[in-house]
Amino acid sequence: MPLNTSQRGFSLTELAVVMIILSLLVGGLIFPLAAQRGVQQLRQAETGLAEIREALLGFAAIHGHLPCPDTDTDPATAGYGEAESTCNAPAQEGFLPFKSLGLQEKDPWEQRWRYRVDRNFAASTSPITLATHFGSDSLLVKNAAGDPLTTTLERPIAIFYSLGPNQRADGGNASFAATNAIYQANPPSNDFDDLLHWLARPTLISRLIASGRLL
Repeated sequence: MPLNTSQRGFSLTELAVVMIILSLLVGGLIFPLAAQRGVQQLRQAETGLAEIREALLGFAAIHGHLPCPDTDTDPATAGYGEAESTCNAPAQEGFLPFKSLGLQEKDPWEQRWRYRVDRNFAASTSPITLATHFGSDSLLVKNAAGDPLTTTLERPIAIFYSLGPNQRADGGNASFAATNAIYQANPPSNDFDDLLHWLARPTLISRLIASGRLL
């Protein structure tokens, strides 16, 4: 009796075709999901940076000064995640003192937030006043073309940023200078994906006045 062809199994060729189709379908799903995940991480990073800004302003309203960076790299250290009592000289970039600010330790790519502050605005022995001016740190922020995003008349008093998806400092952020430090902030590109924000003096002074710290 002849075999019913409707009951026969798949041939190797047919199975191979099915596998190729499934691979294409799965691959087509993976890439959009990865892209969505990347967009979500960028949004989370921007939200984190906005929270850092508010936490810094709140810290200054309570204590009268901004926190110094955290320089501890060992989680087992007692002071890990906390602001140093004084900002080291010469000025240096450190990590965000997340414990002192009540924030998450890391960005969406599991890297610690970077942080730097003008020491004149972080001196616990000299609370910020209307006369507090920029120190020798002389921070500036520029874009990829070298155009200044801040001025020498109104320099950033605090800089905080995420290393971004590639988890390393890019462009001007990859080199450190104790004084006249120039940082970089611009839209992401193939060779730059840091997300950098800064705090301006007028913003801080306004918050201190609103909180009653400055009259």
